[in-house]
Amino acid sequence: MQIARVVGTVVATQKNRKLEGAKLLLVQPLALDDQPRGTTLLAIDGVGAGVGEKVLVVIEGKAAGQALGRKAAAVDAAIIGIVDQVEVQG
Repeated sequence: MQIARVVGTVVATQKNRKLEGAKLLLVQPLALDDQPRGTTLLAIDGVGAGVGEKVLVVIEGKAAGQALGRKAAAVDAAIIGIVDQVEVQG
């Protein structure tokens, strides 16, 4: 899992039928200090996240599809939670 911030939305009028009804969002992975880390990803939203929210993202095809109940769908990344707070001790 990774922490990321939702930075945009994607609208696809034509997509695989296994993804019909799925909300597609652009997410930017974050470092612990909330700075962008790596490249922006396209993720399927499973929790109703919105632009600007910090989220938990699964970035493994099989795990992402299973987390959304779309086992046979071609899914690389899935939003599985909305982050309320992060505490780093040390």
